Amino acid sequence: MRQILAWLTLITLSCAAYAASDYRERLAEDEVVYFVLPDRFANGDAANDRGGLSGDRLTTGLDPTHKGFYHGGDLKGLTARLDYIQGLGATAIWLGPIYKNKPVQGGPGQESAGYHGYWITDFTTVDPHFGTDADLRAFVNAAHTRGMKVYLDIITNHTADVIQYKECPSGPCPYRSRADFPYSRSLKGAPINDGFLGDGVRTPQNFEKLTRSDYAYTPFVPPAEANKKVPDWLNSPIYYHNRGNSDFWGESSSMGDFVGLDDLMTENPRVVQGFIWIYGDWIERYHIDGFRIDTARHVNPEFWQAFVPAMLKRARAAEIPNFHIFGEVAADGVDVAQLARHTRVDKLPSVLDFGFAWAVTKAVAGTEGTSVLARLYEDDGLYEGGAPAALRLPTFTGNHDFGRFAYFVRQARPAASDGEVLKRVALANAMMFLLRGVPVVYYGDEQGFVGHGGDQDARQDMFASQVASYNDLGLLGSAHTTALENFDALHPLYRQIAALALLRKQYAGLRRGRQIVRAQSREPGLFAASRIDNAGREILVAFNTSMQPVSAQVEVDARLSVFTSLIGTCSATVTAPGSLQVELPPLGYIACAAATP
Repeated sequence: MRQILAWLTLITLSCAAYAASDYRERLAEDEVVYFVLPDRFANGDAANDRGGLSGDRLTTGLDPTHKGFYHGGDLKGLTARLDYIQGLGATAIWLGPIYKNKPVQGGPGQESAGYHGYWITDFTTVDPHFGTDADLRAFVNAAHTRGMKVYLDIITNHTADVIQYKECPSGPCPYRSRADFPYSRSLKGAPINDGFLGDGVRTPQNFEKLTRSDYAYTPFVPPAEANKKVPDWLNSPIYYHNRGNSDFWGESSSMGDFVGLDDLMTENPRVVQGFIWIYGDWIERYHIDGFRIDTARHVNPEFWQAFVPAMLKRARAAEIPNFHIFGEVAADGVDVAQLARHTRVDKLPSVLDFGFAWAVTKAVAGTEGTSVLARLYEDDGLYEGGAPAALRLPTFTGNHDFGRFAYFVRQARPAASDGEVLKRVALANAMMFLLRGVPVVYYGDEQGFVGHGGDQDARQDMFASQVASYNDLGLLGSAHTTALENFDALHPLYRQIAALALLRKQYAGLRRGRQIVRAQSREPGLFAASRIDNAGREILVAFNTSMQPVSAQVEVDARLSVFTSLIGTCSATVTAPGSLQVELPPLGYIACAAATP
């Protein structure tokens, strides 16, 4: 036990020294990101649990026994746990949205709370459930003092559900297209918005002629919510599409309400400038280090083409040279073209690598061969900036929407033992840290959280939970459940991630090195790749996704002859010029550093 504690102390001190060394100069690809929903992490101040409201859960949003309501986590609690996060090796924290939300929304019997932060009414201040603006400042300052970056989760696609439609008093409205319900004609058939040339002419002069919003439905704001949104311009229906619910296909994908949420008309220059001011102000006030953009694919490209340069300019003015922006493009399957399109057309600097998440799920949790990984990396050149840009892609194995990786293993392999599931989760972690991209650890994964699916079923509490459907599952690698708090720095997955993070810190090739796929399999088995830094130093990483040991020859640079084991046991010398023998146990992995030729 003393040896373990000493080892963890060494990792913590080493990672802290790395993080604190001029953190503003670190490139995006140098980070290890920890993604956290503040409501579910740590409760530092019970006085703010109800967000300053009084009444039952349908008013305050607080119900720690229900997975869809506030549980009490806040910014003070998160700040108090920075030692734990930094000890894991994280150098940046992706903070779930902290803006003021509508506490509760949903029809009778369908109510849930804005604990997740994506139902914003006030874009300019912290939600009282999470604390105060001063609490956020204290958190950011504390992180920066440690050399850790802070990425804010931002939303421009929609607000909370405030606007209603007279035509649909008791349920959602179906989407109504621009062709069937043009801007130029009211629902009663009378001409309206004379001279408006449509949302494709994105000039202030054109949008001045859009004066009525009753072309598809008759939108209205209930009197009690007439001034709920901040800034005030957000209270006018004229700045929204008002065409009913998106079916996430075709035109409705960018113009429909996201499951009832008020969909902003991001084609309007007033909306563009409004959000440039909103989020530029967050940069200026808090000197944060980047944005994760929610629902980025549901916003028109022209919005991002204006917004991103404005944010980067504001960050440079605040002396933040490496401000990182990455968008959520929720793609199904290993569809690199869909992801890359948003970097080339929308000009987003980076996107969450859903392709990696799907490929690892298929290869490690599922039963596909490792060729799915090779296929993923073949398309790295499609991103704007080519393969070097892929080094900045945030990679993940699970998140708050997608679900946890351990859950996918359980689903695909219901007969697997706890030990096998743990090894598969560890193998996926190793791929995330050793292959190209920026690893994003979803809070709780390092404690063996499993969950029952995606969305609310993947948003467990780190503090002692009162949710029955969270507490009915054991944790991987632990005798605990979520009924107890789980901040165990000795958990095997925590220790594994900390060790992998330290290795990334020590070897630039694992952070910035170009990647060459060296071996793949049609069936579960071997996958290998070389990471090569700017000086030509090569690190071979290899993984076995099967339940059988693997022995194989893997290609390396023919000038290399001697290798050192970084993880696992590597052959000390090549078998022949250009070929190294690798031996991998079931679900094992190795990392082998070549001596300079």
